[in-house]
Amino acid sequence: MCEFENAIEIKDLTKKYDGFTLDHISFHVPKGTIMGFIGQNGAGKTTTIKAILNIIKADSGSIQLLGRDWIENEAEVKEYMAAVFDELPFHDKFTANALNIMFKGMYHNWSEETFFTYLDRFQLPRKKQIGKLSKGMKMKLQIATALSHGARLLIMDEATTGLDPVVRSEMLDVFREYIQDENNSILMSSHITSDLEKIADSVTFIDKGQILLSGNKDELLERHALIKCTREELKQIAETDYISVRVSDFGAEVMVTDREAAGKKYPGFLIEGTTLEEIMLFYVNKGKKEFT
Repeated sequence: MCEFENAIEIKDLTKKYDGFTLDHISFHVPKGTIMGFIGQNGAGKTTTIKAILNIIKADSGSIQLLGRDWIENEAEVKEYMAAVFDELPFHDKFTANALNIMFKGMYHNWSEETFFTYLDRFQLPRKKQIGKLSKGMKMKLQIATALSHGARLLIMDEATTGLDPVVRSEMLDVFREYIQDENNSILMSSHITSDLEKIADSVTFIDKGQILLSGNKDELLERHALIKCTREELKQIAETDYISVRVSDFGAEVMVTDREAAGKKYPGFLIEGTTLEEIMLFYVNKGKKEFT
Protein backbone atom coordinates (compact mmCIF):
# COMPACT_ATOMS: atom_id res chain seq x y z
CA MET A 1 0.00 0.00 0.00
CA CYS A 2 1.07 3.61 -0.58
CA GLU A 3 1.95 6.01 2.23
CA PHE A 4 -1.06 7.87 3.61
CA GLU A 5 -1.95 10.20 6.45
CA ASN A 6 -5.60 9.28 6.93
CA ALA A 7 -7.01 5.76 6.87
CA ILE A 8 -10.39 7.19 5.81
CA GLU A 9 -11.11 10.48 4.05
CA ILE A 10 -14.72 11.36 3.28
CA LYS A 11 -15.54 14.59 1.47
CA ASP A 12 -19.02 15.94 0.71
CA LEU A 13 -20.59 12.48 0.72
CA THR A 14 -24.27 12.62 -0.25
CA LYS A 15 -26.89 9.91 -0.54
CA LYS A 16 -30.59 10.70 -0.95
CA TYR A 17 -33.47 8.42 -0.04
CA ASP A 18 -37.17 9.10 0.23
CA GLY A 19 -37.42 10.84 3.61
CA PHE A 20 -33.71 10.87 4.42
CA THR A 21 -30.57 12.50 3.06
CA LEU A 22 -26.95 11.92 3.97
CA ASP A 23 -26.11 15.56 3.50
CA HIS A 24 -22.59 16.42 2.20
CA ILE A 25 -20.81 14.86 5.15
CA SER A 26 -17.05 15.13 5.56
CA PHE A 27 -14.69 13.65 8.15
CA HIS A 28 -11.41 11.73 8.32
CA VAL A 29 -9.88 8.97 10.46
CA PRO A 30 -6.14 9.52 11.01
CA LYS A 31 -3.93 6.48 10.51
CA GLY A 32 -3.15 4.63 13.72
CA THR A 33 -6.24 5.80 15.61
CA ILE A 34 -9.69 4.66 16.69
CA MET A 35 -12.64 6.85 15.76
CA GLY A 36 -16.00 6.43 17.46
CA PHE A 37 -18.94 7.05 15.13
CA ILE A 38 -22.02 7.97 17.16
CA GLY A 39 -25.60 9.03 16.59
CA GLN A 40 -29.14 7.86 17.30
CA ASN A 41 -30.96 5.27 15.21
CA GLY A 42 -31.64 6.59 11.72
CA ALA A 43 -28.98 9.30 11.98
CA GLY A 44 -27.00 7.99 9.01
CA LYS A 45 -24.26 5.84 10.57
CA THR A 46 -25.09 2.62 8.72
CA THR A 47 -25.72 4.49 5.46
CA THR A 48 -22.27 6.06 5.75
CA ILE A 49 -20.63 2.72 6.49
CA LYS A 50 -22.42 1.04 3.58
CA ALA A 51 -21.13 3.79 1.29
CA ILE A 52 -17.60 3.33 2.66
CA LEU A 53 -17.86 -0.41 1.96
CA ASN A 54 -19.35 0.25 -1.50
CA ILE A 55 -22.47 -1.69 -0.58
CA ILE A 56 -24.50 1.31 -1.73
CA LYS A 57 -23.54 3.89 -4.36
CA ALA A 58 -23.23 7.48 -3.15
CA ASP A 59 -24.91 10.19 -5.21
CA SER A 60 -21.89 12.47 -4.90
CA GLY A 61 -18.73 13.07 -2.90
CA SER A 62 -15.50 11.13 -2.57
CA ILE A 63 -14.14 8.37 -0.35
CA GLN A 64 -10.48 7.46 0.07
CA LEU A 65 -9.44 4.40 2.05
CA LEU A 66 -5.81 3.76 2.96
CA GLY A 67 -4.73 6.49 0.57
CA ARG A 68 -6.61 5.04 -2.40
CA ASP A 69 -9.77 6.04 -4.21
CA TRP A 70 -12.15 3.36 -2.98
CA ILE A 71 -14.07 2.88 -6.21
CA GLU A 72 -11.08 2.81 -8.57
CA ASN A 73 -8.98 0.55 -6.33
CA GLU A 74 -11.64 -1.57 -4.64
CA ALA A 75 -9.97 -4.98 -5.13
CA GLU A 76 -6.62 -3.76 -3.79
CA VAL A 77 -8.12 -1.93 -0.81
CA LYS A 78 -10.27 -4.91 0.19
CA GLU A 79 -7.11 -6.94 0.73
CA TYR A 80 -6.22 -4.57 3.57
CA MET A 81 -9.54 -3.87 5.25
CA ALA A 82 -12.13 -5.80 7.23
CA ALA A 83 -15.71 -5.14 8.34
CA VAL A 84 -17.52 -6.44 11.40
CA PHE A 85 -21.30 -6.22 11.78
CA ASP A 86 -23.76 -6.76 14.62
CA GLU A 87 -25.00 -9.91 12.89
CA LEU A 88 -22.66 -12.64 11.66
CA PRO A 89 -22.64 -12.67 7.82
CA PHE A 90 -21.72 -16.38 7.58
CA HIS A 91 -24.09 -19.28 6.94
CA ASP A 92 -25.21 -21.16 10.06
CA LYS A 93 -23.97 -24.47 8.60
CA PHE A 94 -20.35 -23.26 8.34
CA THR A 95 -17.71 -24.09 10.92
CA ALA A 96 -14.53 -22.24 11.87
CA ASN A 97 -12.52 -24.82 9.90
CA ALA A 98 -14.69 -24.15 6.83
CA LEU A 99 -14.16 -20.39 7.20
CA ASN A 100 -10.42 -20.91 7.31
CA ILE A 101 -10.49 -22.80 4.00
CA MET A 102 -12.80 -20.22 2.41
CA PHE A 103 -10.80 -17.15 3.46
CA LYS A 104 -7.50 -18.81 2.58
CA GLY A 105 -8.73 -18.78 -1.00
CA MET A 106 -9.95 -15.17 -0.83
CA TYR A 107 -7.08 -13.24 0.80
CA HIS A 108 -3.46 -13.36 -0.31
CA ASN A 109 -2.33 -12.49 3.23
CA TRP A 110 -4.62 -14.89 5.08
CA SER A 111 -2.82 -16.39 8.09
CA GLU A 112 -4.12 -19.74 9.25
CA GLU A 113 -1.77 -19.53 12.23
CA THR A 114 -3.19 -16.17 13.33
CA PHE A 115 -6.77 -17.37 12.85
CA PHE A 116 -6.34 -20.51 14.94
CA THR A 117 -4.44 -18.53 17.59
CA TYR A 118 -7.49 -16.28 17.96
CA LEU A 119 -9.78 -19.32 18.09
CA ASP A 120 -7.74 -20.76 20.94
CA ARG A 121 -7.60 -17.40 22.73
CA PHE A 122 -11.38 -16.96 22.46
CA GLN A 123 -12.01 -20.64 23.28
CA LEU A 124 -13.95 -21.13 20.05
CA PRO A 125 -14.62 -24.64 18.68
CA ARG A 126 -13.26 -25.43 15.22
CA LYS A 127 -15.84 -28.01 14.16
CA LYS A 128 -19.07 -26.68 15.70
CA GLN A 129 -21.62 -25.16 13.31
CA ILE A 130 -21.91 -21.38 13.58
CA GLY A 131 -25.69 -21.56 14.06
CA LYS A 132 -25.11 -23.36 17.39
CA LEU A 133 -22.79 -20.70 18.80
CA SER A 134 -23.86 -18.00 21.27
CA LYS A 135 -24.01 -14.35 20.17
CA GLY A 136 -20.79 -13.62 22.01
CA MET A 137 -19.00 -16.55 20.38
CA LYS A 138 -20.26 -15.50 16.95
CA MET A 139 -18.86 -12.01 17.46
CA LYS A 140 -15.51 -13.39 18.59
CA LEU A 141 -15.42 -15.58 15.48
CA GLN A 142 -16.15 -12.57 13.28
CA ILE A 143 -13.35 -10.61 14.98
CA ALA A 144 -10.97 -13.53 14.51
CA THR A 145 -11.64 -13.66 10.77
CA ALA A 146 -11.36 -9.87 10.45
CA LEU A 147 -7.91 -9.79 12.06
CA SER A 148 -6.34 -12.78 10.30
CA HIS A 149 -5.48 -11.37 6.88
CA GLY A 150 -3.29 -8.39 7.73
CA ALA A 151 -6.09 -5.80 7.56
CA ARG A 152 -4.93 -2.22 8.08
CA LEU A 153 -8.44 -0.80 8.46
CA LEU A 154 -11.17 -2.29 10.62
CA ILE A 155 -14.73 -0.96 10.23
CA MET A 156 -17.34 -1.97 12.80
CA ASP A 157 -21.07 -1.28 12.66
CA GLU A 158 -22.63 -1.77 16.11
CA ALA A 159 -20.40 -4.80 16.57
CA THR A 160 -20.60 -4.84 20.39
CA THR A 161 -24.37 -4.31 20.64
CA GLY A 162 -26.08 -7.00 22.71
CA LEU A 163 -22.86 -8.45 24.12
CA ASP A 164 -22.47 -8.87 27.85
CA PRO A 165 -19.94 -6.61 29.66
CA VAL A 166 -17.33 -9.38 29.98
CA VAL A 167 -17.29 -10.15 26.25
CA ARG A 168 -17.30 -6.41 25.40
CA SER A 169 -14.32 -5.83 27.66
CA GLU A 170 -12.47 -8.70 25.99
CA MET A 171 -13.20 -7.23 22.56
CA LEU A 172 -11.95 -3.80 23.61
CA ASP A 173 -8.67 -5.36 24.74
CA VAL A 174 -8.28 -6.94 21.30
CA PHE A 175 -8.90 -3.58 19.61
CA ARG A 176 -6.31 -1.90 21.85
CA GLU A 177 -3.76 -4.52 20.85
CA TYR A 178 -4.63 -4.13 17.17
CA ILE A 179 -4.15 -0.37 17.26
CA GLN A 180 -0.71 -0.66 18.88
CA ASP A 181 0.54 -1.12 15.33
CA GLU A 182 0.47 2.50 14.16
CA ASN A 183 -0.39 1.37 10.63
CA ASN A 184 -3.75 0.03 11.83
CA SER A 185 -6.93 2.09 12.19
CA ILE A 186 -10.52 1.54 13.35
CA LEU A 187 -13.84 3.22 12.60
CA MET A 188 -16.24 2.00 15.27
CA SER A 189 -19.95 2.77 15.13
CA SER A 190 -21.58 2.07 18.47
CA HIS A 191 -24.52 3.04 20.67
CA ILE A 192 -22.41 2.15 23.70
CA THR A 193 -20.65 5.47 24.17
CA SER A 194 -19.02 4.31 27.41
CA ASP A 195 -16.98 1.81 25.36
CA LEU A 196 -15.87 4.59 23.01
CA GLU A 197 -14.85 6.77 25.96
CA LYS A 198 -12.47 3.98 26.97
CA ILE A 199 -10.74 3.37 23.65
CA ALA A 200 -11.54 6.03 21.03
CA ASP A 201 -9.02 8.71 20.07
CA SER A 202 -11.58 10.80 18.20
CA VAL A 203 -15.34 10.98 17.78
CA THR A 204 -17.66 11.90 14.93
CA PHE A 205 -21.28 12.63 15.81
CA ILE A 206 -23.89 12.41 13.06
CA ASP A 207 -27.54 13.44 13.40
CA LYS A 208 -30.25 13.52 10.73
CA GLY A 209 -27.70 12.94 8.01
CA GLN A 210 -25.39 15.79 9.05
CA ILE A 211 -22.11 15.85 10.96
CA LEU A 212 -22.57 17.91 14.14
CA LEU A 213 -19.21 17.26 15.79
CA SER A 214 -15.95 15.65 14.78
CA GLY A 215 -12.67 15.84 16.62
CA ASN A 216 -10.38 14.60 19.38
CA LYS A 217 -12.46 12.79 22.01
CA ASP A 218 -10.62 14.16 25.05
CA GLU A 219 -10.79 17.72 23.74
CA LEU A 220 -14.53 17.41 23.10
CA LEU A 221 -15.08 16.11 26.64
CA GLU A 222 -12.89 18.84 28.13
CA ARG A 223 -14.64 21.66 26.24
CA HIS A 224 -18.22 20.58 26.90
CA ALA A 225 -19.71 20.82 30.39
CA LEU A 226 -22.99 20.97 32.29
CA ILE A 227 -24.07 23.99 34.30
CA LYS A 228 -26.43 22.87 37.05
CA CYS A 229 -28.83 25.44 38.40
CA THR A 230 -32.39 26.17 39.44
CA ARG A 231 -35.03 27.17 36.90
CA GLU A 232 -34.91 30.69 38.25
CA GLU A 233 -31.12 30.84 37.87
CA LEU A 234 -31.47 29.58 34.29
CA LYS A 235 -32.82 33.01 33.32
CA GLN A 236 -29.36 34.46 33.99
CA ILE A 237 -27.69 32.28 31.33
CA ALA A 238 -27.71 33.65 27.77
CA GLU A 239 -29.28 31.30 25.23
CA THR A 240 -26.33 31.93 22.90
CA ASP A 241 -24.02 30.32 25.48
CA TYR A 242 -25.54 26.84 25.48
CA ILE A 243 -26.68 23.98 23.23
CA SER A 244 -29.87 22.99 25.03
CA VAL A 245 -31.37 22.66 28.50
CA ARG A 246 -32.67 19.61 30.34
CA VAL A 247 -35.23 20.46 33.00
CA SER A 248 -36.63 18.43 35.86
CA ASP A 249 -38.47 18.95 39.13
CA PHE A 250 -35.10 19.54 40.76
CA GLY A 251 -33.80 22.24 38.43
CA ALA A 252 -31.99 22.54 35.11
CA GLU A 253 -28.87 21.23 33.39
CA VAL A 254 -27.35 23.42 30.69
CA MET A 255 -24.89 22.06 28.11
CA VAL A 256 -22.15 24.55 27.20
CA THR A 257 -19.46 24.14 24.53
CA ASP A 258 -16.74 26.19 26.29
CA ARG A 259 -16.32 25.16 29.89
CA GLU A 260 -13.57 27.68 30.61
CA ALA A 261 -15.52 30.64 29.21
CA ALA A 262 -18.67 29.56 31.06
CA GLY A 263 -16.74 29.35 34.31
CA LYS A 264 -15.55 32.93 33.94
CA LYS A 265 -18.93 34.30 32.85
CA TYR A 266 -20.99 32.39 35.44
CA PRO A 267 -18.64 32.02 38.44
CA GLY A 268 -21.42 31.36 40.94
CA PHE A 269 -22.80 28.30 39.17
CA LEU A 270 -21.90 24.65 39.58
CA ILE A 271 -20.16 23.43 36.39
CA GLU A 272 -19.42 19.72 35.96
CA GLY A 273 -17.83 17.50 33.33
CA THR A 274 -19.98 15.49 30.95
CA THR A 275 -20.00 12.30 28.87
CA LEU A 276 -20.31 11.44 25.20
CA GLU A 277 -23.81 10.12 25.83
CA GLU A 278 -24.90 13.42 27.40
CA ILE A 279 -23.26 15.47 24.64
CA MET A 280 -25.15 13.43 22.05
CA LEU A 281 -28.43 13.80 23.95
CA PHE A 282 -28.15 17.59 24.29
CA TYR A 283 -27.17 18.09 20.63
CA VAL A 284 -30.05 15.91 19.43
CA ASN A 285 -32.39 18.22 21.39
CA LYS A 286 -30.67 21.39 20.18
CA GLY A 287 -33.76 22.66 18.34
CA LYS A 288 -35.81 22.64 21.53
CA LYS A 289 -35.58 25.40 24.10
CA GLU A 290 -35.96 22.82 26.85
CA PHE A 291 -36.38 19.05 27.10
CA THR A 292 -36.96 16.62 29.94
